[in-house]
Formats: sequence, structure tokens, C-alpha cells
Amino acid sequence: MHESCGFSGMAKGPVLRPVFKAYHQRQAMLLPPSLDELIADNHPVRVVDEVLSRIDILPLVRKYKTGGSSSYHPGMLLKVMVYAYINNIYSSRKIEEALQQNIHFMWLSGMSTPDHNTINRFRGERLKEPLKKIFTQVVQLLAAEGLLSLKELYTDGTKIEANANRYTFVWGNAIKTNKEKMKQQLDELWKYAQGIAASELDDTDPDGFDKIDKETLKQAIAKIDASLKDKPVSKQVKQKLNYAKKHWPAALDRYDQQEKILGEGRKSYSKTDTDATFMRMKEDHMKNGQLKPGYNLQVSSNNQYITHYSIHQATTDSTTLPEHLRDFTQHHQTTPDVVTADAGYGSEENYQYLEDQHIRAYVKHNQFDREQNQTIQSKKTFTTDKLHYNKEYDYYVCPMGQHMHNTGTYNKTTSTGFIQTVKKYQAKNCSTCPLNGSCHKSKGDRIIEINHRLNELKQQANQRLLSEEGIKKRKQRCWDVEPVFANIKNNHGFKRFMLRGKHKVNIETGLLALAHNLRKKSNPNTKKAA
Repeated sequence: MHESCGFSGMAKGPVLRPVFKAYHQRQAMLLPPSLDELIADNHPVRVVDEVLSRIDILPLVRKYKTGGSSSYHPGMLLKVMVYAYINNIYSSRKIEEALQQNIHFMWLSGMSTPDHNTINRFRGERLKEPLKKIFTQVVQLLAAEGLLSLKELYTDGTKIEANANRYTFVWGNAIKTNKEKMKQQLDELWKYAQGIAASELDDTDPDGFDKIDKETLKQAIAKIDASLKDKPVSKQVKQKLNYAKKHWPAALDRYDQQEKILGEGRKSYSKTDTDATFMRMKEDHMKNGQLKPGYNLQVSSNNQYITHYSIHQATTDSTTLPEHLRDFTQHHQTTPDVVTADAGYGSEENYQYLEDQHIRAYVKHNQFDREQNQTIQSKKTFTTDKLHYNKEYDYYVCPMGQHMHNTGTYNKTTSTGFIQTVKKYQAKNCSTCPLNGSCHKSKGDRIIEINHRLNELKQQANQRLLSEEGIKKRKQRCWDVEPVFANIKNNHGFKRFMLRGKHKVNIETGLLALAHNLRKKSNPNTKKAA
């Protein structure tokens, strides 16, 4: 017996039952509905389709060989990839699954179902060179619509973890230390052999083995081994010599290869992704971060749209700005009028580059915030910036009034090859000064080192930053470029690259930047640039 859905009891009248809509799971349809009818007019997938249909993908088409079997259309695959990144789908297998199950992917692909290998090959190989040009076209389309401006940039950087093992690494300092130990031990073996068999070896060692290669090392070990043959040699020396003969040539060859991978400027790399550098990651506000293999992502934005991106292996932002802006100019064929950045970019090289390019810069230096803090400044009584400088006669005046004259000039070269000029100034009779011990901590007379050009550039930066326009730019930077990183890492959930190698990481970054821009464009609340 079935339970009644009506009211029980003695009352008479109709029995009330819930009413449901018709549901015929296996009902045949004469004409299947169009997928287009099932997609909302304001859905982000339509924005992806509309924008990417307007750009020139000829550079991407040229990546395909003529003849042979047919291929999936690159325009379709590009749309699918960008829409996948909008929806936080980064795995090629999950994209394949979405093409078979998700109605929006089906509509975008025209019911095409490329497998994960095709998707991965398209992302990792086909997009390698054309993607940056495609991204540039999209940015220029958005600029033409008034959504962003290419004349005013807000620049910042963030570190994203590489797809690499955190515990398989190579350190440049360790390589240098090991090579120095090898040279020292070889020199000791040579001198030991000279003491026992001086007639069989040269009177002098070969330049102290300052520069040795694999062949020189082999010859030196063979010579030492031959000279000590049939000689009374201690067991310890024999063991060291046998070890050197067996392991040192291969080790030296390995060190040379590792130094080639490191190149200039890098101090470490991961063995599973040799392009990744170990960097300190700030995971959240409660942690100081830890060293992980990663890449330094530099982004320029306007109205919270990404106008340009670049991937760097440097652990700090200070050395990335000129390269980033040169790449921007190359792709957009224009130079920005204004650049705003934080204190991580306040170096002499960056200031000079911006000035040479006639770019109005609102860039803090590393002491700017401290200089504005009156509490800190009140405690800095005898610092260099408090000393009076006589430009005409080139001397500083110490707190007691004596002149500190120039004692010499020298040049410093940065890791990027930029040359800085530094002057030295020295005081006299500090030992009898009543402020001795308070003015400075050194035992002798006080010596200060001054980079006059950097001080001039810092002063110019201060004037701009403290102006009404400068205050406005500093505030705007906080809500323009920083929310971009927040969106990428939190909304998109992108905290670790999927692919390995700098070229492929560039591809992922480009897809992520496209997804960010088109996702923002699809937002009905998006405002045009001021």
C-alpha cells in the first residue's frame, strides 16, 4: 500500500498532493537544442570568444606544418586554454574532461574534443613564441576601448613557486668553495711530491693551480702519481691521491657544467628545473617565508588590467625594471610617460634609466619611509645625511665643525654591470673630539663614503613623491597593481607553476594574464580608465 500524501482523519474532501514538473529522462528530441541558446548573453565565455576572435593569430598558425593530417584549429585551442585559466583549470587532463562535460567548453570548442596530449603540446610548444604577441594585441584592444592606458604604469613583482623539488638544489657559493678546496689539496699534493721527488717534478708548481680545467687536473695528478711511484708515501697521501685520481676530474667537469647553468647573477638553481632560482617566499602575514625554487614575476598594470608581464630569475626586484620596461617598449612600440613603483626599485641604475628614457618616475628609495618618520629621524643625529656638504669646495662638515675632505674616488660595479662612482671623505683629530664614540663607532678618524649622483636622484624622487601628484600615485599603486597579485594567487588559486623551464613558465604567465584581463572585462561593474 502507498502512503497517502493527503490529510488523514474523518474530514471529507479532495486529497492534497505536491505537484511536480514533467520529467522524462529518456525522451527523444526531434531537433536538439542549440548550445548557443543555453549560454547566457553576459557569460564570460562570450567575452573570451568575442575578444580572441578579433585578434590576428597568424603567428600561431605559422607554427603548424603544411600538409599532412588535419589539426585542431589553433584559434579554438587558444580560446579553450584562456577560458580554462579563467575557471582555474590548469591541468591538461581536467581541460580534456571539461571539453566533454562542460557546456561552455563544448560551445567554445564547437564540440571538438582534443585529448590532453594535444592540449599539452599546444600549450608547451605552439604558444612558445606567439603568445606574447597575442597578449599584446588583447591589451591594445582593451586600451582602444578605454579600459586601460599604456601611458601610465604601476609596476610590482611577486614570487611564484616553480614546479620543482624543494630539496634538490645547487648553490653557487658551494661550487666555489669545493673548487677552492680541490685547488688547495692539489697544491698540497704537488708540494708533497716535490719534497720527496724534486728531481722528477718541476721546481715550481703550475701557477699554484689558480685556473685548472679537466685536462690540466688529469695531467697534474698523473705527474704526481708517477713521481711518487716506488717511493715511501704515507697511507693518508695514497688515499687522497687515489681519491683525486678517481673523483676529481668528474667533479670538476660537473662544477663547470653547474656554473654554466648558473650563468652570471644567479646563486642557486633547482636540479629538477634548472631555470628556477631559490627565493624566499612570503606565504602569509604570519610567516617569514622559506627558500623555495621559484620565478620572479614582474607585472605592470593600469586600472587593475595587466598591461605587461615578464619572468625573471633574480631574487630581488631592483635589477628587473630596465629589462621589464625595454620589453614593454619592444612589444607595444611605445614608452610609458609615468611609472610608479615601490621601494624595491629605488636604485641608482633604475633612476638613471627612467631619466634617460624621459619617464616621469614615482619610485621610492629604500630610505624614503624612514626619512618621513620623525621618531626615527630624531634619533639619527650624526648620520651622513645630517652633515652639511659644501659643493663648491667638495667637503663635509662634521658635527664639531671640522672639515672632512675628499681622500679618493673609486668605482663599484653592480651585478648588472652598472658602474657607480663613490667618493671618500675623512675627518681629522677624532681621537680628541668630545663626540668621539657618539658620532661614529670606528676606532680611527671618521670616514664616510658618498655616492653624489645617487643622492641627487634620491632628492629628485623625494620631490616627486611628496608632491600632491606623488601622494596620489603612491595611493593608487596600492589598489592598482597589488590587487592583481591578490586575484592571481587567491581568486585564481595560482601559487605554483604547472610547467618547468623559463620558456614554458612564460607561457603559463601569459595565459594567466589573458585570463585575468578577460575575466575583469566580463565583470559588469568594470569601469573605464581615468
